[in-house]
Amino acid sequence: MYHVLTSLLISLICSVASAADWAQWRGPGRDCHVDGAPWPDSLEGLRRTWQVPMGPSYSGPLVVGDRVIVTETRDESHEVVRALDRGTGEEIWKVEWPGSTSVPFFARENGSWIRSTPASDGQNLYVAGIRDVLVCLRMRDGQEVWRLDLADKFNAARAGFGTVCSPLIDGDHVYLQAAGAIVKLNKYDGAVVWRSEPENGGLFGAGMGASPFSSPVIATISGQRQILVQSRKSLSGVDTDTGRRLWSIDVEAFRGMNILTPLVIDNTIFTSTYGGGTFLYEVTASGNQYSVSERWKTNKQGYMSSPVLIDGHVYLHLRNQRFTCVDPQSGETKWTTRPFGKYWSMVVNGDRILSLDQDGMLHLIAASDGKFEPLASRSISEQETWGHLAVSDQQLFIRELNAISGWNLE
Repeated sequence: MYHVLTSLLISLICSVASAADWAQWRGPGRDCHVDGAPWPDSLEGLRRTWQVPMGPSYSGPLVVGDRVIVTETRDESHEVVRALDRGTGEEIWKVEWPGSTSVPFFARENGSWIRSTPASDGQNLYVAGIRDVLVCLRMRDGQEVWRLDLADKFNAARAGFGTVCSPLIDGDHVYLQAAGAIVKLNKYDGAVVWRSEPENGGLFGAGMGASPFSSPVIATISGQRQILVQSRKSLSGVDTDTGRRLWSIDVEAFRGMNILTPLVIDNTIFTSTYGGGTFLYEVTASGNQYSVSERWKTNKQGYMSSPVLIDGHVYLHLRNQRFTCVDPQSGETKWTTRPFGKYWSMVVNGDRILSLDQDGMLHLIAASDGKFEPLASRSISEQETWGHLAVSDQQLFIRELNAISGWNLE
């Protein structure tokens, strides 16, 4: 009996994602910040330990316990999920299902691959396929627990650009922007708790608006815990219990390209859009009523790269491929660099930033509002690297166009 209880206890402990895991979009706090030993001042000690060839994907890898989770699109017809050994890259399990689409015009240039980064609570894994289907898999062996076709469930048009939003786990529930709305599901069986109220064809608008590019976060804003949702047309706060929209404001963008994940800074929200600008919005409350207003706007335009907040300053990679530091209180630009790549994924440890260009260049930067302080740069892939960089302890995991690789930062 003692051994049974001990095994059960170990199982329960292992079923919860640890703080060191990279178990969802943008890491442990969904803000690209990690803890642990300070990073060095150079990348000379960075060593690749393994590399595994695979099909293409935009999804970032997950790191959960001793496993790396990665997705791929096979033969332009199937979606594949693999669990690999974190130390060696050896395959532990693999599952796949039919799933593909052809995204429209300009987005097709880089391929119609699975886009959403999965999420895990340590026990289960939640994978959003490109066609608005959410699949729950058992982390231990990849066994399917449940699946929900959101477009079929709600008789909604499928996402024109494919499902891009990355699932958000909160307690016993999982949230996803898909099929023209945001839905809250019971994470154990996929039962729908609520779906946001449709408006003009859905909370996110009809047609192309049914394909949100951003991923939500949960935050307490003006005393109210809420889910912050950026659609292709607007920014909204939604009540986590009821799905009721608490407040909303239109956000200007060319062709609805509100792509990045916004930053919550106290009772304000920082975001930046292609063709629109950079904005800071303030949410205020009077009793149970909420209102939102624009505190400032600049003409700098973000694109696909989500910003990070370090010591009260925002660091953002722009549409014009430059990197900039902004004071969110005033909107003042502290500095802006020369052009780099088209896209950066960033991870922060203390005052250090690791950024990965889509062209395979890794940059180590000292965060400073006084000036741009690059410490080191290094090419780590000859392939494109669109998947978000994942970091856990002193290990880096790089999703290359046709491979996944593990690295040690010594």
